[in-house]
Amino acid sequence: MNLQRASGMFRLWTFRAARAAATRLPGGRIPAFGPCPHRIESILILNLDRQPARWRGMLRELGRLQTFDGAPLTSIATRLASVDARDGRAVAATADVDPNYRLGDQFHVQPDTRLEACFSADEPVRMTRQEVAVARSHIEAWKVIATGQHDYVLVLEDDVWFTPRAAETIERGWRAALERCREEGGPRLLYLSYEDAGDTAERADPCDALFRPVRGLWFLSGYVLSREGAAALLRAMPVTGPVDMWMNYRFQELGALALSSPAILQRRDCASDNCYSVLPYLARAGIVDAGAGPMPPERTSAGPVLAWTAGGDREGLAMALSMLGLRVRVFDGDEKSLSSDELADLTLQFDALVDVPLMSTAFAATIGRPNVKFIMEAGTAHRDGLDTGSLPVSKFVVLDGCGPEGKTWKPLCTLLDLPIPPEVFPEGAARSARLFRDDRKGGDWSDDEPSPVKRTHLDGSPWVLPLDSGWQPRIPVERSLNFTGDLLIRASMKTATTSFTGLVETFPGNLASFAKEGITSNEEGTHLLIEKDKKGEKSYRSGAFASARSFEYGRFEAEIRAARGAGLVTGFFLHRSAPRQEIDVEFPGNDPGVMIVNVYFNPGDEGMAMAYGYRGAPCRIDLGFDATAEFHHYVIDWRPGMIAWSVDGKVLHERVSWDPTPIPHLPMRLHANLWASSSTDLAGRVNERSLPARAVFRNVSVWE
Repeated sequence: MNLQRASGMFRLWTFRAARAAATRLPGGRIPAFGPCPHRIESILILNLDRQPARWRGMLRELGRLQTFDGAPLTSIATRLASVDARDGRAVAATADVDPNYRLGDQFHVQPDTRLEACFSADEPVRMTRQEVAVARSHIEAWKVIATGQHDYVLVLEDDVWFTPRAAETIERGWRAALERCREEGGPRLLYLSYEDAGDTAERADPCDALFRPVRGLWFLSGYVLSREGAAALLRAMPVTGPVDMWMNYRFQELGALALSSPAILQRRDCASDNCYSVLPYLARAGIVDAGAGPMPPERTSAGPVLAWTAGGDREGLAMALSMLGLRVRVFDGDEKSLSSDELADLTLQFDALVDVPLMSTAFAATIGRPNVKFIMEAGTAHRDGLDTGSLPVSKFVVLDGCGPEGKTWKPLCTLLDLPIPPEVFPEGAARSARLFRDDRKGGDWSDDEPSPVKRTHLDGSPWVLPLDSGWQPRIPVERSLNFTGDLLIRASMKTATTSFTGLVETFPGNLASFAKEGITSNEEGTHLLIEKDKKGEKSYRSGAFASARSFEYGRFEAEIRAARGAGLVTGFFLHRSAPRQEIDVEFPGNDPGVMIVNVYFNPGDEGMAMAYGYRGAPCRIDLGFDATAEFHHYVIDWRPGMIAWSVDGKVLHERVSWDPTPIPHLPMRLHANLWASSSTDLAGRVNERSLPARAVFRNVSVWE
């Protein structure tokens, strides 16, 4: 058992039990509330339509507390439907929200030398769909307040609770706010709930009850806003960046106040599908560590699923099924029709089959199977001659609409009894990318011939074949890889180049921080140096560089002399985030005769925050030489539906789709680094007697 997880679950249950007991007890009277002048006359609760349980919980929470005249706070509470990030049209571009902000805005709210050392204040960041939805929800609340009849309104998000001393704290703070703002006609913005930004908040004019924030407050889960204050916020739009960050820039003009300590806190037992745009930067700076990374969705029991599409250029339905956590195989339509037995065998490996060709007898037999679900895009039956009239309504759905804006998750998830994802329905990969095809043809090595490629532990996820599939690494017959294409980049790496830039960051699982001091160049090439760092946040300092632009397929090559030393890893790889996809070449410093190749795949369109995977699908290849002794020529050739790795002109390993993962299909940047692994399984434990150590890269080229 994971003791940390068990402890967390115990705390969650304890909190939930405590809140359930508290709702049965009176919470006290708060004279600050009630339908009278100079009081908080209304409560506006932001609640998603798909979260009715949270609305009921808020009613129970407010029902414990009373206004000045003894009425429950529910008597002055109103629900306002929140904007849903899952509705693509609801979070489309508007004049209210500018989703593009700078990392300097994060520095303004919560300064952090580690983040500032890695990134410029001008580093562009784009809000996630969830952050846009939250901002627009609060804007809708401001519009209601600005045009309403109440002078003061408490705005609450639907995942909060009132602390045991909330009644006393709020009453004392409200009276102090009225006194402070007497000349201005009353307070315009009063925070009842917030989080101090890493204990860096600047507090001016403090007293026992409240203070005037200069900067440094996160969250907008509970705040009192006047009608005048709401109008001022609307005049200051667009909201640029996450709304709680943007509010820090409004403190002075609104004369904002905050309770000395929060009277309202966010619940610990409310699951959230929010995704934060700054998190990747915090992880790269080593401020947060994702450890083993997010766990993939639990294996779904929704399958088997048989789906047929209208044959468009984009394969949105297959991508949607994959995002739901199903292992998906797509057919081209020119394969031989499957019998009932062949179909049954196939569903042991795959949860969903898209455009699968079936014998008429197999289709008829499958209808009778109890757990099979059927999905068709509009127009499919006419194209494929499928008889949908015999399909039970409870096991069948037709998806109408064209493109992601015309389709929604609801009918699909209702049929499969799965939760709706936070992302918009995907457009999907181009059909030419051959995503989710099963192009395996078996290995080219005989059983009695020792293989230089060894499979290691694989991630257990919907985007890796199951362990019982019997997958073995695909090894080509000895040959050279014929290649034709245009040269995009050729860099000797003997001097600095604009094609590749040094990185100042780190990542989860890395014991080193990448710094400018870790990169040097001379006639031999670009050197990445790792050494102990007594002053930094991490134990070691090293170097890394990456291409200035991304590439969608191509041939990527370099001459590399890897670093020697236990715990050290020299990397040459393609990588992207949102969704995370990666193609790796790595050299473990404790085993200099080995090269590790790996692939990480996550489904989704560009910008979708899918980032699962810890091990990926690695293989260890015996090179037959010491990679740390001298330079060798390494190549990653990445094509639609295929990856090949070659060394010194010889192809050592190939992968096709579902071998054992789908092939990455979105643009990626080319990276090189030298790092210290926290996982002793990868390269052993760091031996500091081997430091400093260096890896050298030269003649890096990219071909179209």
